[in-house]
Amino acid sequence: MAAIQFFPGIDETVIPDIRMTRSRDGMTGQAIFLFEEPDALAPEMTGTIAGMFLVDEEGELVSREVRGKFVNGRASAIEAVYTWKTTEEFERFMRFAKRYAKRANLDFAQS
Repeated sequence: MAAIQFFPGIDETVIPDIRMTRSRDGMTGQAIFLFEEPDALAPEMTGTIAGMFLVDEEGELVSREVRGKFVNGRASAIEAVYTWKTTEEFERFMRFAKRYAKRANLDFAQS
């Protein structure tokens, strides 16, 4: 089952808004995840967020590019960026994305 985690073994239940960009040649790109009021920022969560972990039956994809968004001095959102540099990495990310979308009952919209 596909899941997103900020702490190992703890699935994030908030479904993110995900935007994707790709280079003109399609080789490189990014997926930008925005989590509004995620579980990972709940007061009872202790520890430091070391990354975003995209976990499925193939293994784990990791992004260390994770930033908090603050409103009135309080963390309210997390933005994380997953970057790929090869066609193989993109295809692996898309397999995860399809599994995650199916699990979360999401649709893929291309603009």
